[in-house]
Amino acid sequence: MSAKHKQWETEYASVFQDESVVEAYHFRPQYPAETLDFLVQLLEPMDRPWKILDAGCGTGYVAREIVQKVDGIDAVDISEAMIRRGKASTEGDNPKINWICSSMEEAPLEGPYSLIVAAASLHWMDWDAVLPRFASVLKNEGHLALVEDVALPTPWETEARPIFSRYSMNKDFRPYDMNTISADLETKGLFKKKGCRETKPIEFRQSIDAFIESAHARNGFSRDRMDKIEAEEFDAKLKDVLTKYCQSGQVVREIRGRVIWGKPLERA
Repeated sequence: MSAKHKQWETEYASVFQDESVVEAYHFRPQYPAETLDFLVQLLEPMDRPWKILDAGCGTGYVAREIVQKVDGIDAVDISEAMIRRGKASTEGDNPKINWICSSMEEAPLEGPYSLIVAAASLHWMDWDAVLPRFASVLKNEGHLALVEDVALPTPWETEARPIFSRYSMNKDFRPYDMNTISADLETKGLFKKKGCRETKPIEFRQSIDAFIESAHARNGFSRDRMDKIEAEEFDAKLKDVLTKYCQSGQVVREIRGRVIWGKPLERA
């Protein structure tokens, strides 16, 4: 197994199966519409039918947003709670979405797929197992697309960062993004990058309380696992900082979508 940083080990990945994380997940920013449009543009027009694999789908936001434009989607996630929430959400009952509760390493895949999407999820998987699987079920014309949202710098970041560091349960955390992930995969011989596209930023607004809840939908801040007193302290300190900078009570951020696409490789 290719060595990955400890911050992505199973004990941290399992946080996304916690009910509290799933309950707070909808507070996280969603991808700009331009991101989803671009994913569809990656599909070859003459390559119908278009079947998509949404790998580590979470609540299926990507799958549910593009399902009307494709012919079928296998939406795979290890978290029963995430899939349950996805099925209950808009387009979650669309018959073109095949929900699969499984790890990506063992999921029953029925390709070939015209596109495989890993939206902020690939780093949680066993790369040596998953990338060759992707290569074996992807059409020759198809791509693997790594997707993420990118928040532009905000005035409160400098003061908020030590609060996140102090209270995060993931003490192994190091900053990363899909650029660093794709570069690591290329170094290991598991991925060949073809391109990268970032969308224009969109304004994303939410209340201070909603922003704080979005933090509890991220690795290291599950309310199911944090000490209750520490969780309350984290909320209070973060709220103090945000209130100073967001006097209207609204947290306003500029969010870009980023898509890195290329070919998964059979072997390292």
